[in-house]
Amino acid sequence: MSQDDQILDVAVIGGGPAGLMAAETIARSFGNGAGKSVAVFEKMPTFGRKFLMAGRGGLNLTHAEDFDLFVDRYGARAETLAPMLEAFAPADLVAWAQDLGQPTFVGASGRVFPKAMKASPLLRAWLARLEGLGVQLRTRAEWTGWSADGGLLINGEVVRARTVVLALGGASWPRLGSDAAWVGALEGQGCAVAPFRAANCGFDVAWSTVFRERFAGEPLKNIGLRHGEKGARGDAMVAGYGLEGGAVYALAAPLRDAIEADGRAVLTIDLRPDIPVETLERRLHAPRGGQSLANFLRKAVKLSPVEVNLLREAHGLDLPVAPAALAAAIKAAPIVLTDVQPLDRAISAAGGARFESLDGLALKDRPEVILAGEMLDWEAPTGGYLLQACFASGVAAGKQALARLG
Repeated sequence: MSQDDQILDVAVIGGGPAGLMAAETIARSFGNGAGKSVAVFEKMPTFGRKFLMAGRGGLNLTHAEDFDLFVDRYGARAETLAPMLEAFAPADLVAWAQDLGQPTFVGASGRVFPKAMKASPLLRAWLARLEGLGVQLRTRAEWTGWSADGGLLINGEVVRARTVVLALGGASWPRLGSDAAWVGALEGQGCAVAPFRAANCGFDVAWSTVFRERFAGEPLKNIGLRHGEKGARGDAMVAGYGLEGGAVYALAAPLRDAIEADGRAVLTIDLRPDIPVETLERRLHAPRGGQSLANFLRKAVKLSPVEVNLLREAHGLDLPVAPAALAAAIKAAPIVLTDVQPLDRAISAAGGARFESLDGLALKDRPEVILAGEMLDWEAPTGGYLLQACFASGVAAGKQALARLG
């Protein structure tokens, strides 16, 4: 075998959703037995570790909402990601899962899940498909940069490839492989990397000792949250350190930015977002008699003990007596957030390789090196948006690799 025969056509570094989807996109175009070579290198002992972790509570693949609203969830990077999300849209991801024998359903909130709920059946079927397409799957294979003559350094040995797809993840959940160890190597190639920051994360609140000890771990169901002009609906959780949960994660970016700028952020909680303030006021006109305020609020507007005490954390121990003022307090309970939980406790990370340093998804100074997934500088809330963008960017990276190979 000549030296040229030993050169891979495509080396994919990173065995998460973005890397595996790039490999599939490329291998499908090559066709099995076409004499082309695609290999995926993953430094961990198994593929898709974060993917499997994400599916522990139910694998939320994507979201079924209107596409324009869907794209808007990506905030400052919505315009950049829109072409990728159009080329591999939520409906395409659903069809792809179905083709792997994993039918999906749409939950009440619009989130899309495989009927099996878990990630493991889908991942097993996916890896089997990739092997059937001739993709070489290599674990315990850690990439550490480039050799002096431009080869890939994997486990200290030089591997050569005509085209490289890097899908190395961000900086959250480092124990699962996403430790951002690649930053120095990319900066050495002239790629600007935005600092990583926690996304989809919890926030610190200076709870009173009594509230923290009594209510840490208690859920806040179907609440409305607002910070400035941004709002969200859903569930949250009281934590010993503060607040976390899906509704909080939906506002994580502006809350984090406010704390970084001002040292604090005010999150206003509507405990009864489905009930107009006038209706609450009418209910609160009911005779209280000798009931405690907590019992009265439980009967009149069905506030739970954690909700009543959250009002006291927000408004003080002496809540308003007048029905109008009390109704207003229930509809707008301001909670001061004092800090962001650490990056290694976040579900995902903001920051990464800046799109301005790329030509499409390729390094400007090394067009044979193409990037995908969470290592790119974008963020999104939970709800299917994270995985959809990882899959879509993997497809886009695969297509750009194919164009590069001609």
